[in-house]
Amino acid sequence: MTLEESIQIAVEGCGVVLYDIAQLKEHSDNIYRVYIASKDGITLEKCTEVSRMISPILDLDEPMHGKYRLEVSSPGVERRLKKPAHFIGSIGSSVRIKDIATDKIEGVLKDADETSIVITTENGDETLPYDEILAAATYINW
Repeated sequence: MTLEESIQIAVEGCGVVLYDIAQLKEHSDNIYRVYIASKDGITLEKCTEVSRMISPILDLDEPMHGKYRLEVSSPGVERRLKKPAHFIGSIGSSVRIKDIATDKIEGVLKDADETSIVITTENGDETLPYDEILAAATYINW
């Protein structure tokens, strides 16, 4: 079982979903960030509960060499979309996509499945397979 699979089991045991894991370096700090999601939202108490559940797992299978800080949080309202499940869960949201032709596409995510997405733009619907997407994120028009 991989480290991510172990974390996923622990997270789901807390009643939430593992959204993503990121290993970052901010200034001189190494950060192992675990993003969790739920239809009901994520509270500070839930982040604390998940942190306590996964901390012993990370003690046994250290994710980063040397010292690091564990952070557990929501992916936020403006979130990166990386996996098909992220796109499927974001249908109806405004998205920004950068494709392999380095075009930037903005619109509403109309549909998504395991192979591609459909975005409604000002020029109509546009279908993109995942292998043509370099980066994607939801956004809010404030």
